[in-house]
Amino acid sequence: MSLHPQLFYVIPTETERVAHAAFPKGCAIMRIRDELGMLFADQDFAALFSAVGQPAYSPSRLLLITIFQFLEGLTDRQAADAVRRAIDWKYALALDLTDPGFDFSVLSEFRDRLLAAELQLAPLNHLLEVCRTRGLIKARGKQRTDATHVLAAIRTLNRLECLGETLAHTLQQLLRDAPAWAHSSIPADWWERYAARFDAFRLPTTQPKQAALAQAIGRDGRHLLAWVQTSTTPPAVQTHAAVALLRQVWIQQFYADADPTAIRLRTVADLPPAARLIGSPYDVDARLSTKRDTTWNGYKVHLTESCEADGPNLITDVQTTLATTPDGQLTRPIQAALDKRQLLPSEQYVDCAYTDAATLIASQATHAIDLVGPVQRDGSWQAQAGAGFAGACFAIDWEAKQAVCPQGQTSRVWSASTDTAGQAVIHVQFVRQVCGACPARSACTKAKTGPRTLKLRPQPQYAVLQAARQYQETEEFKQRYRVRAGVEGTLAQGVQAFELRYARYCGMAKTSLQHIFTVLAINLTRLVAWWDARPKAQTRRSRFAAGMRHAAAAPCGGT
Repeated sequence: MSLHPQLFYVIPTETERVAHAAFPKGCAIMRIRDELGMLFADQDFAALFSAVGQPAYSPSRLLLITIFQFLEGLTDRQAADAVRRAIDWKYALALDLTDPGFDFSVLSEFRDRLLAAELQLAPLNHLLEVCRTRGLIKARGKQRTDATHVLAAIRTLNRLECLGETLAHTLQQLLRDAPAWAHSSIPADWWERYAARFDAFRLPTTQPKQAALAQAIGRDGRHLLAWVQTSTTPPAVQTHAAVALLRQVWIQQFYADADPTAIRLRTVADLPPAARLIGSPYDVDARLSTKRDTTWNGYKVHLTESCEADGPNLITDVQTTLATTPDGQLTRPIQAALDKRQLLPSEQYVDCAYTDAATLIASQATHAIDLVGPVQRDGSWQAQAGAGFAGACFAIDWEAKQAVCPQGQTSRVWSASTDTAGQAVIHVQFVRQVCGACPARSACTKAKTGPRTLKLRPQPQYAVLQAARQYQETEEFKQRYRVRAGVEGTLAQGVQAFELRYARYCGMAKTSLQHIFTVLAINLTRLVAWWDARPKAQTRRSRFAAGMRHAAAAPCGGT
């Protein structure tokens, strides 16, 4: 399709008259048009289209339509219908009252074009730039970050269901894309064997029968992979994405012996880590994860927003990750994205999942950001119990590479290495005989015969970590950190009003694009509230707290 960009979109006179008659006080979508115009320009998205072909629908209109779609929670078909029937949409899009619109499939094609051209962030970047130039948002202010879980648009499968559905999915894709080869190469009884959906209630209930079925599916899958690799198989079948997925799942789930009939299911302990384990053929990016009492299959989304008292709270960055990705790995990418938008804050408020000593140092050194948030406390039993000699009780001589215990004894071993996360760590060990004869041993270690040991971070990180632990116990930190609580309201707004927690599409790329348009819808909603001078919502009080406050304010003996 080819693009013929239009420079100006003037609202037709009749459309404007009818819209103002229908909405004499205006509405959100009309207000967006009045304040921001078309917001986007066709020529900025010329990379989505070729130089020749059928004329494409205006990309600036499609962007607004997609934002309005997420703003009102509509499907593609409902959004296409809204373009035809909703007068406020016609007003915002500068369409005639009789405009017939387009087929709803245009919206999914447009999203695919955005992803293919890697322009998915361009609409958000442009809106934030408009807000920055208008003074609605500024750099070097205060921002806050938090994350929530996102449920994938698939059902969660157990191992047996995953095996059956993966093989059935592969057969279905090969039948669709290479029907001649599929009918000639795949046994006829397989089509019936893998036709029904693999549901737990249809599967065997005893462990031996489940193991036998898994072995049978594994043998069938290995046979299929062997047939695909023969020299007579068309290259399109050999390189098919479904075949590659089947091979990957079988490597993760089975031990491959020389004899195809001797294929064995891997033990649970020998499965890949959750960050790499494919749980469904229908969304290979979805991961099963657990955080405290919440277990979900899908992704995580990280939102960063401004939190200035004299401006609207606008989301300045959105990051979508696998469900198993630790929050702390996102601190630096978020700051790098804000730097590209020229929206770096001077203070960024986060929870303890985003902070560690290295990140605190890097935030200040790289971007001059004061990363405000609690760090993890000392996890030793001494610190947890508030008794005995925790790590902070030891004096560290970094030049001599020694530690001195509260009893005045000097360490013997100072060994630098890395931990399981690849971070630098220093192992310190005291003298066994000295520790064994120490009268304060019970307050220092629970080891029966071994000496006291310490695990330290390198000197710069150790100093920052100790200072952060002391500071977060002060009243100053507690008062300052209260500003972070507002990001919980942003997550609640996204979940309750914009379906942020439910993925519409399969795959992390499409889910990430969904989150970008969700953020655009939230930001425009907040801008409308700001233009209408509606005050920011406050944290709601429980009925009990409100009643207690009312009772305390009532005169003595009153009601």
